[in-house]
Amino acid sequence: MTKKWLHHVLEQHHTDAYLWARQCCDFDDEGAKDVLQMVYLKILEGKAKYNEKSGVKTWIFSVIRNTAMDHQKSKKALYSLSIVQEIADDYDTHEFVDYQAIIRKLPERQKQVALLVFYHGQTLEEIAEILELGVGTVRTHYDRGKKALKELLINSK
Repeated sequence: MTKKWLHHVLEQHHTDAYLWARQCCDFDDEGAKDVLQMVYLKILEGKAKYNEKSGVKTWIFSVIRNTAMDHQKSKKALYSLSIVQEIADDYDTHEFVDYQAIIRKLPERQKQVALLVFYHGQTLEEIAEILELGVGTVRTHYDRGKKALKELLINSK
């Protein structure tokens, strides 16, 4: 595995990697950029090694998930009341359905599985490897997440 190959792989999967990092950071763009930078450094410096047991994209997503979890633990986001009010004022509840807010209502595992399936096209087996869970557990989270999303969407109308 050469640096040239790593650069090529990271460029090839950059868009999907950024979207997954953003989702792992609760849709925070700046946090996702920080996480992705840390991931790329880990990979290029050899701190995260590809063992060829899974697909490259699956491996990258695993590194992103673990790095994002560490990053989220290390920072405590505090928002002033004025910022929260400004955000709330920006949304007209009669015309807008905030799908990100709906997805955020899911339990963490269900949210991760749903995002990996629907936005990144990962299989349940790949997700099991990324999340370090059994395939049966992932399938359960997937089924429960779909049912919960359906209820949340129906209730948001």
